[in-house]
Amino acid sequence: MTNPKLDEFVQKLKAAAPANLKSVILYGSAVTGEFHSKHSDLNLLCVADHTDTSQIEAIQEPVKWWTKQGHRPPLVFTAEELRRSADVFAIELLDMKSHHQVLFGDDILAEISVPLDYHAIQVERELRIGWLRLRQAMLAAPNKSKIYLELMVSSFSAFTALFRHALIALGEAPAGNKREAIERISKFANADPGGFLAILDFREGKREAREVDIEKTLNQYFVFVEGVTDKFDRRLDTKV
Repeated sequence: MTNPKLDEFVQKLKAAAPANLKSVILYGSAVTGEFHSKHSDLNLLCVADHTDTSQIEAIQEPVKWWTKQGHRPPLVFTAEELRRSADVFAIELLDMKSHHQVLFGDDILAEISVPLDYHAIQVERELRIGWLRLRQAMLAAPNKSKIYLELMVSSFSAFTALFRHALIALGEAPAGNKREAIERISKFANADPGGFLAILDFREGKREAREVDIEKTLNQYFVFVEGVTDKFDRRLDTKV
């Protein structure tokens, strides 16, 4: 991915921590080809030798500059922390390893081994957490179509990532993109993917907000998450 602001940020980080910074790695939708400026983030991983307060403070100014551009702060790990976190961040690290671009330094991710022993359990846990948060968000949200649309759009990427990982945990080949993940997990759960596909079309600019039946889509969205979570949970029970 070519982005002048991103290149500038990497240079600022290198200048602020020349001896400590070992890698800057771009991951997520910017690398998979599913990046949409209105809905996607530029996700960055910084690997450093040391992450004590003085070293974090050294890169505060570049990170402040980056966040003012409308981006999230990068994740900061030491290489050892990253290796030791692979068991609890199996989902995240599998995604990073599969799709990333080294902007500076060494390809630390290539050296990371992700144990899959607890991967399926993490997928189930994250599905249930996402489902519960979706319920909480709806309870707290004003009964307005615009708010409901934002609720679905904001949770969409997290759920589709979990759908991809559910397929992996089921022993299937990884989905190539969000649409494929939705369609394949819908067959597994025997659930209507209409709500998720409508939000995907909206994110991709194929459908305007006024063309989305919010009440119908929201109901389909909720039922789909519930159906996938329940079926995946039951499938895991049969494997225990």
